[in-house]
Amino acid sequence: MVRCFLYLLLLLLPVFAGAQKVLSIKVDGSINPASAAFIKSGIDRAAESNAQCLIIRLNTPGGLLKSTRVIVSDILESPVPVVVYVSPGGAHAGSAGVFITMAAHIAAMAPSTNIGAAHPVSSQGHMDSTMNSKATNDAAAFIRSIAEKRKRNLDWAEDAVRNSVSITEIEALDKRVVDLVSPSEKELLKQIDGRSIETVTGTAVLKTADAEVEHIEMSLFERILNMISDPNMAYILMMLGFYGIMFELYNPSTMVPGIVGVICLILAFYSMHTLPVNYAGLALIIFAIILFILELKIVSNGLLGVGAVVSLVLGSIMLIRTESALEFARISWSVIISTVLVTSAFFLGIIGLGLKAQKAKVTTGVEGLVGKIGEVIAPLEPAGMVRVHGELWSAESTSGLITKGAKVKVTAVNNLKLLVEQVDI
Repeated sequence: MVRCFLYLLLLLLPVFAGAQKVLSIKVDGSINPASAAFIKSGIDRAAESNAQCLIIRLNTPGGLLKSTRVIVSDILESPVPVVVYVSPGGAHAGSAGVFITMAAHIAAMAPSTNIGAAHPVSSQGHMDSTMNSKATNDAAAFIRSIAEKRKRNLDWAEDAVRNSVSITEIEALDKRVVDLVSPSEKELLKQIDGRSIETVTGTAVLKTADAEVEHIEMSLFERILNMISDPNMAYILMMLGFYGIMFELYNPSTMVPGIVGVICLILAFYSMHTLPVNYAGLALIIFAIILFILELKIVSNGLLGVGAVVSLVLGSIMLIRTESALEFARISWSVIISTVLVTSAFFLGIIGLGLKAQKAKVTTGVEGLVGKIGEVIAPLEPAGMVRVHGELWSAESTSGLITKGAKVKVTAVNNLKLLVEQVDI
């Protein structure tokens, strides 16, 4: 009986052994505090569920170095093996993505992908050369420590930071930048099966060939935080917030613009708290809004409007200022140009309508009677009564005697008395 039980147990052992779990998350976009928190929660969840490993499917142009350091630290201290898989085909691990990929216990790439520090020069202008040199040296030391820890190509890692080199998945495999190239996640799990991985808690032997893969998606709250952490979205939210509050001040009883404006500003300032904001740029944008408002109140022949446009453009360009050229955080030129054009057109359109209204002929009130045609009710000798717009008015003739029933034209208004002249109709 015992022998039969042991035999049955041996038969079922492969089934139980194969029932392993692997967690998989996707990071597609810039590296920011939201994506760093998502990766951290993925590592924690993998540890809690005793998963064989955590796969991070990575596709990023880069991001903030501060968030990158947090992610790298979490990976290096992870109790479960972390596999960074640059995928799908056409994906790129740029700038911050290089640090994250090289920090992984296992680094893999899909066919037709590439890796490398894009070293983008911010569209908002060049950094001070001394500050850029310090930041680059710091980043180079950081990636050297990662490459040395993971026994990867140290020379290429530093070259990626200093010289912005970028290579394909085949070159990355040849240069020992990554461990393997795999066409799919399923094939990747077969390739890493049986590997011994050193983690902070000891050696782990991966059993992933037949593992069950659980894909974890960002929660709604995480997706919102990830979206507003984008510099373009922060900029748009800030401008919408300013517009909403300004409209509310002009129409206090409306309420809706004010509520929407405050919400947008709160979200924008939360986002900016996570971004490298240049407060001089922020001040210029606020100054531009003030100038636009003053243009509506003060006749400046367009000088205030021109100053507002210039201030808005400069402030938008300067708003996001990274500490290193390796960081990928900037506002798109298309967003800046669109915002400036829409804002300028709106305010200048209001100014144009105001000037047109000022030049328009008065159509209401006493002044609106000038030029109107009326009928004489009582003869004007030279004073009498006329009917204009169905109303009786005291009138005085400027062209001599005018008989009852004659048609007259209002030429002026003097102390509620109409001055009229006879017309032939």
